[in-house]
Amino acid sequence: QVQVVESGGGLVQPGGSLRLSCAASGSIFRAMHWYRQAPGKERELVAVISSGGTTNYADSVKGRFTISRDNAKNTVYLQMNGLKPEDTAVYYCNADDVMGNAYWGQGTQVTVSS
Repeated sequence: QVQVVESGGGLVQPGGSLRLSCAASGSIFRAMHWYRQAPGKERELVAVISSGGTTNYADSVKGRFTISRDNAKNTVYLQMNGLKPEDTAVYYCNADDVMGNAYWGQGTQVTVSS
């Protein structure tokens, strides 16, 4: 059974930092992604990392967010620095496995507010 579980969200002041984690299990995973969805907005891709470590970011987070992964643990991280109120959203992890299936976590809330 495949499971994708996010953790690390919370409330932080503008300019602060948070580190999200996503642990995937039950398959062999290739690309892993972080998405976010703010109230009233569509879900958007934040960052992606391939199994080989190639990364890509949304323009809105470049230079502030860093995605990384530990393949031995099937875990992907999102280090978020310089957080802004507009980063407030539910953050979702998405994992693609070698069979071509995509799995979503339940999401973790990130709130940036003073």
